[in-house]
Amino acid sequence: MTVNQILSTKGKEVFSIVSTITVFEALRVMGEKNIGAILVIEEGVLKGILSERDYARKIVLKDKSSKKTPVSEIMESDVLTVKPSDNLDFCMSLMSQKRIRHLPVIENEKVIGIVSIGDVVKAIIEVQKETIKHLDSYISQ
Repeated sequence: MTVNQILSTKGKEVFSIVSTITVFEALRVMGEKNIGAILVIEEGVLKGILSERDYARKIVLKDKSSKKTPVSEIMESDVLTVKPSDNLDFCMSLMSQKRIRHLPVIENEKVIGIVSIGDVVKAIIEVQKETIKHLDSYISQ
């Protein structure tokens, strides 16, 4: 299964913010959209990603103000991405090795979606269910 197949199931909706808003405003958007990370896109270009983990480690633990700190100060600007043609094993490996939970999907230098660790695990479980079903059918013949 590929990233594109995951996106065809979950959808390609991408929520984004600009780096100049405050962390508090970004968290408000994340809360409204019920998401754990949000992309920072400016003029169509992916500039970074902000996650709940960034907030916890770079604001809360450092006793900073989320209402005064701009997203640019705490976002991860070295964003790992995947292509629609990448497979699940590659995504899972990348997420595990780099200890990340979200991968923006890039095609022709544009963000066309995002996959989370939950999306990848769910897809892997579905593939395994299909494999078990086929093996069970083969054995029963």
